[in-house]
Amino acid sequence: MNVQNGACSCGRVKYQLTSAPMFVHCCHCNDCQRQTGSAFVLNALIESDRVLILQGETRSFPQPTDSGRPHVIHRCPDCGTALWSNYGGREELRFVRVGTLNDPRALPPDVHIYTRSKQPWFKLPTDCVGATTGAPAQVFEAYYDSAKLWPEESLARRRALFA
Repeated sequence: MNVQNGACSCGRVKYQLTSAPMFVHCCHCNDCQRQTGSAFVLNALIESDRVLILQGETRSFPQPTDSGRPHVIHRCPDCGTALWSNYGGREELRFVRVGTLNDPRALPPDVHIYTRSKQPWFKLPTDCVGATTGAPAQVFEAYYDSAKLWPEESLARRRALFA
């Protein structure tokens, strides 16, 4: 993957992904639906130090979660666009909103998760090839075992991140 640039809708905050993400989720959980006002959210999981802020700064908004673990959404302070999230108090990993990239088509999901709460009218695609795996996106009613699905390079990056 080439370097990817992204921005909020008003252009105050601009950022760059300096490498490919480790994995891409399409999450259909109720929290993501509520927080985005949509049927799902696409998140590219990437190390925080590989997200370079080119312009502006974000404002953080803590969110309630079913698990009780921290979830902080980073938004543009002017237009409110959600750019990324940090989950579980792990500031070293960002879940970048794929839709804020200049070319969101570059990062199709590797997995669809929490499909037990997906909208019934949404039909899961059968021909979507994941951004990091190059394989058809897998579908899970809840979460999945990353050790079984993530490419080895992504697993190595994750081990280094949380060592």
